[in-house]
Amino acid sequence: MTALEELYYDLHAHPELSFAEHRTAGIVADRLTALGLDVSTGIGRTGVVGVLANGEGPTVLLRADMDALPVTEETGLPYASTQSVVDEYGHEVGVMHACGHDIHVTCLIGAVERLIETRAEWNGTVVALFQPAEEHGGGAQTMIDEGLYDKVPKPDIVLGQHVAPYPAGIVGAHAGPAMAAVDALDVTLFGRGGHGSRPETTIDPVVMAAATVMRLQGVVSREVSAFDPAVVTVGFVTAGTKSNIIPAEAALGISIRSFSDPVRERVVGAVERIVRAEAQASGATRDPEFAVTERYPVTVNDPDATERTNNAFRAAFGDDRVFDPGLIAGSEDVGNLATAAGVPLVYWFLGGADATAYAAAEAAGTLDTDIPSNHSPFFAPLPQPTIDVGVEALVLAAREWLG
Repeated sequence: MTALEELYYDLHAHPELSFAEHRTAGIVADRLTALGLDVSTGIGRTGVVGVLANGEGPTVLLRADMDALPVTEETGLPYASTQSVVDEYGHEVGVMHACGHDIHVTCLIGAVERLIETRAEWNGTVVALFQPAEEHGGGAQTMIDEGLYDKVPKPDIVLGQHVAPYPAGIVGAHAGPAMAAVDALDVTLFGRGGHGSRPETTIDPVVMAAATVMRLQGVVSREVSAFDPAVVTVGFVTAGTKSNIIPAEAALGISIRSFSDPVRERVVGAVERIVRAEAQASGATRDPEFAVTERYPVTVNDPDATERTNNAFRAAFGDDRVFDPGLIAGSEDVGNLATAAGVPLVYWFLGGADATAYAAAEAAGTLDTDIPSNHSPFFAPLPQPTIDVGVEALVLAAREWLG
């Protein structure tokens, strides 16, 4: 077991939710300080940034996100998380690195170590940024709003990677729009509560919520062109405390994905219109309330910079290990770091699935069921070769842009 593998197992077993990454941030800050970097903490509440200056030359920002998800782990691994917390809604939830951010942190620590070992071969400045709250709360923008680029050098390019259920050992970035914009809404529907035996005296928000959920399924299929990707997902529905009590309120968590501003505006508008209309149709005496919990733009990889970075990967890994993932309906806020600095972004995907199992599932047409994806309670990237390839990819990309 390597030191990086030990770090990964520790991070995986001790996940923390968005803006609560105190233990993780402490480990990162201690590691960067021991490596001799100029370390800033508390940017964006729990964000950590280390600056490695190595003479005159370009400045490259390497980004890793740190937060985990409210998911109870079911991998059965010896280093599986057993953590649980009370979330912002008052529910006790399991916590798991179900999106692989522990891999991201581990790989960036390893990349910094490698760049220090080879500093005689390059010149410039590396900004190693460990971001909080990618999953919930807009951690990138929070860091920017708290003066990120007043505290650390502004980069010439922003680079990063995301582990995903592709075969371990492969990497690749898609040029142009690469990941969807997201608009996440928490909606509160207001009814009138009462006894379950006398529904005629109530305005039932459970029925209102159910009707709303079903009607929302027609937004993409009936209001968006088949040539325009979009997704509307209701991720949670909460209401009530007991079977014989009709509650006064119900809540919906809605996630909207799109790849262009016109489609984004149309879908968000349709969702809000349907929610209001269903409330009115149900006789609600109060308009629904909308709270925006996330709003990330489309992740756009600079085409020229992406081709240059992919070519560096091809030269090192070989053509057969560099792929184009195409459009991804998942969303990211890493693009905010590049936009705020006015520089290109290159954000690639890193395979983390068992290659043999992946090939068998692909041949059987069962990838969706046999290979757990991000946000699944069974998602568990192979530590190796994922970590080694992730470290190498970050170093290769950084070295491509450094002097």
